[in-house]
Amino acid sequence: MLGANIIALALWLFQEEAMQFDPISMWRSMGWSARTVVILLFIMSAWSIGVMIDRWIAYQSARKQSRIFAPAVAGALKDGRIDEAISIAEQNKRSHLAKVVTAGLQEFQAHQVSAEIPGEMIEASKRALERASAIVHAELKRGVSGLATIGSTAPFVGLFGTVVGIIHAFQGIAAQKSPGIGAVSAGIAEALVTTAIGLFVAVPAVWVYNYFTSKVEAFDVEMDNSSSELIDYFIKRAARGKR
Repeated sequence: MLGANIIALALWLFQEEAMQFDPISMWRSMGWSARTVVILLFIMSAWSIGVMIDRWIAYQSARKQSRIFAPAVAGALKDGRIDEAISIAEQNKRSHLAKVVTAGLQEFQAHQVSAEIPGEMIEASKRALERASAIVHAELKRGVSGLATIGSTAPFVGLFGTVVGIIHAFQGIAAQKSPGIGAVSAGIAEALVTTAIGLFVAVPAVWVYNYFTSKVEAFDVEMDNSSSELIDYFIKRAARGKR
């Protein structure tokens, strides 16, 4: 609503000055400081849209492959076929679960052929799972923090444009030596447009940042649960090996 009201007021001000309300007319009426602000905001918007598309595709792919991977690897591990479980994980490399489980399975398999005692084998596998979880978490969050930065800074960038527009308006008053609306309309409209663009850039970035953060947290829970279940499996397998 705030952005829509600002745009409506800017439209009225442009109409008061008998200007055509279109992007080209607005651009021509702006000073170079305001144009720089608008260009910066559009770059921020383009970057945030790119991150949104990239993370959406990555999360959807991870979720889809995990649904295929989880039951397949569970069946292989139930029958004790670790090599097959690793092969299944490598076929689903985009799955966040597969990346974590593969690290644990490979570590466990490597220590199985050594002379290490079971306790050390389990601890090594646990550390491998923790390292893999941390790496996957960082991969899942790649670019997401930038959305928060854009969401928090874009309104202030727009506000800078607002200040520049107000200065432009007062310069118009000083030049024409008249306090009429015609002397200030271009500067005020310039200020309101940059503010509105800043809000339109910031609001979607904040919404999507919160949504992606909740998705990453859900992925973290899934990885923690899978790691815990895999450690339990290693403990049971090591206990059977003692007999």
